[in-house]
Amino acid sequence: MGKEIYRVVTRESDGSFLTRDFGDLEAMKKVFQQCGTDNCSIHKELRKQPSFVGLIGPLEEGPNIIRYESPEVFEVLTREWVAAVPVTRRRKKTGYMP
Repeated sequence: MGKEIYRVVTRESDGSFLTRDFGDLEAMKKVFQQCGTDNCSIHKELRKQPSFVGLIGPLEEGPNIIRYESPEVFEVLTREWVAAVPVTRRRKKTGYMP
């Protein structure tokens, strides 16, 4: 990855999303407390990225954007994603197949 943007998405009291971008990791560490590093992401670019108290992430959002979400945002977006997945039907098998 090139120059990374660290994006934090939280929820406002009215339910809207608040997005805040940080140009570098040090600026983000001034606001959020680091609690570890990611070492098991399926995206190798995210490995060794920090994890923060109260945030879910790191998540890949796009080229050079590393995203963190509050638990509330993660829950809402996950529910929307699950609801958007179309239900597939399996065809009935007819006859005997050994």
